[in-house]
Amino acid sequence: MTALPLLLAEYGESHQNPTNKLVHWVCVPLIMFSLLGLLWSIPVPATVAALAGPWLNWATLVMAAALLYYVRLSGRLALGMVLVWLVLAVGLRLVDGLAGLPLWGVCLLIFALAWVGQFWGHKVEGKKPSFLKDLQFLLVGPLWLLHFVYRRLGWSY
Repeated sequence: MTALPLLLAEYGESHQNPTNKLVHWVCVPLIMFSLLGLLWSIPVPATVAALAGPWLNWATLVMAAALLYYVRLSGRLALGMVLVWLVLAVGLRLVDGLAGLPLWGVCLLIFALAWVGQFWGHKVEGKKPSFLKDLQFLLVGPLWLLHFVYRRLGWSY
């Protein structure tokens, strides 16, 4: 068995309870969105901003690094994650400056509330979050959700 099926199976062991699964379907995307928003909010050097515009920032650099990890596990799921990130990036651009609130402030609130939800879901589950055992599960969580979408669509990954 290759690394991806093993990682998905191990991640899934602590995500059997339907309530915890639902919490993850809500909170994992919110955590990704908010984390990217927090990174997006860190200023980039003016020379970089002048050359690359608003799309090259700390968030896109982290996405590129994560993409290398995802490609190693599954090129098809990596492509799906690129599409997810594009949607999240467009969402961040829309939220930025909405109602006069700074993006980092909105994302910090979302990040905190989503993690409270995650830990509550694991309390309901009665099992510790996978990332407490191995930090790579912070990257596996989004793939775990995406692999269900692929299976539902009949796509291999």
